[in-house]
Parts: sequence; C-alpha cells; structure tokens
Amino acid sequence: MTATARKADTEAPAIAAIKTGTVVQMAKRPAAKLDLKRVGIATLRNILPPLVVLLVLLGVWQIACSHPGATLPPPSQVWADSFDLIAYPFFDYGSQDIGLAWRVLVSLQRVAIGFGLAAVAGVVLGAIVGQSVWAMRGLDPIFQILRTVPPLAWLPLSLAAFQDSNPSAIFVIFITSIWPVIINTAVGVRNIPDDYRNIARVLRLNPLEFFIRIMIPAAAPYIFTGLRIGVGLSWLAIVAAEMLTGGVGIGFFIWDAWNSSRLSDIIVALAYIGVTGFVLDKLVALLGSVVTRGTAAN
Repeated sequence: MTATARKADTEAPAIAAIKTGTVVQMAKRPAAKLDLKRVGIATLRNILPPLVVLLVLLGVWQIACSHPGATLPPPSQVWADSFDLIAYPFFDYGSQDIGLAWRVLVSLQRVAIGFGLAAVAGVVLGAIVGQSVWAMRGLDPIFQILRTVPPLAWLPLSLAAFQDSNPSAIFVIFITSIWPVIINTAVGVRNIPDDYRNIARVLRLNPLEFFIRIMIPAAAPYIFTGLRIGVGLSWLAIVAAEMLTGGVGIGFFIWDAWNSSRLSDIIVALAYIGVTGFVLDKLVALLGSVVTRGTAAN
C-alpha cells in the first residue's frame, strides 16, 4: 500500500464523522516519561565535582592543622567542639543562647528590609540617570564617589542619626547595596533600542506607562545583574555591621565567639554565612531568569 493510500485510510473515519456530526476523540499525546538515568547523570555532574574538591580541602586542612602548635583547629576538632551548633541549628534556650539558624534569620530580616528599599530606590534612580542626560551628568559623579566608601564607614553616622542599632544596620545595608543597582539599571536603560522608544511615541505612552511597559522589561537583564551584586554586598554589610552593633545576629555571634576564644564556633558560623549567601544569590538569579526569559543582556 502506498503512503497516499495509507493517509486516505487514516483520514477517512475522521471525514465520515464530520459529515455525520459525531464527536471524534482526539488521540492523546503520549505522556513524557522521566528519564531517571539522565537526571542522575546531570545531578552527579553538578554535585560530584564540588564535593570532591570540598573533601580534598578538608583533607588538606586536617593534615595542616593536626600538628602540635597549630593555631587553627582541624575539621575533626571543629566537629567535636561545635557539634551542637551543627546538629541542632534551631535550638532556643532564650536570650543569646539560640541556634545559628535563628541568628541567620534575624540577619536575613534586616537584609530583606535594607535590600528591598535599595532595590526599589536603585531601580528608580537608575532609570532617571539612564533616561536623562542632565541627571547622568549631575548624579553619576556623586554616585561613583559614594559607592567607594566602605560599608562600616557609614555606621558611626547612622548610629548618630538613628540612635538605635537596628535601623543603623538597615541603613548600612541600604547604602551599600544600592550602588550596583543604580549603575546597572542606568546602563540597561541607556541600551534600550530606539525602536522601543519610537513605539512608545506612537502609542503615546506617558512617562509612567513607558517606565512600566517598556523600560523595566527591556532593562531587566541589567537590573537583575545589579540585584545579584547588591544582595551579595548586603549580606557582607550586615555581618560586618552586627559585629559592632550587637544583637542576636550572626555577625555579633562571630564577634562574641572571638572574644571567648571559640574558634570552632567561628568556623561553623562562617560556613552558615557562606551557604546563606550562596542561596541568596541563586534565588535572585532564579527570579531573574524567570522575569527575563526571552531577553538577554548584550
């Protein structure tokens, strides 16, 4: 039987059903099957290399710090000295006797407020600087100067202004993380294609509509690049600020452990800080990939 004949035999029932007015059930698309082998291989490719490197580093650290007179504790001693902090991150015995997970959450609350304010203000100011030549000439030099000021240099002024450690720490986060958001947003706005601006003129969009419908989507890849840098700086700033302002955050815990000569606790806290910063970066990157799908920064 030829291909034409087979096609005719296949279409004949459907044509007859249409003529008679009967309902023809469409063929179901075969369900996609989960390829466990492919998933396992992809997982191993992503997890195995860093795991091997981590084990090698731990081995080198153990050998280097196991001899008498070593100034830092080896991993085995860290595990023995700080087992409670590692195994029970959510214990709560009141006041300062709480697990590291609760301390990280306290610090994250401050980061959420300070970085959230910086993200909103940074996008708005960056859009103004990128859209207006006069704003760029007037504000960009000031921004370039202020962004080079170290985070802790702002702390005395913020303590004098707010007379409280919590808003002072939030201000330090804000003033530290806003600059990459402003700069990257301004670059993204300046790189918006002229065709987009012409479309906005044809549609007679007002400035607010142009900002929401054209400017933000077009500059989104640049904006999220600035947000990723900003969230990392926020996490660095809060740890440094908490060492001086006190409280129950992870930064104050490190300073208190140093004053008590608990080096193992400091090492465990540093691991918490690193993992938390990694997760924050990946969350912002994931949000950026969802928002900016179909677009890419040149």
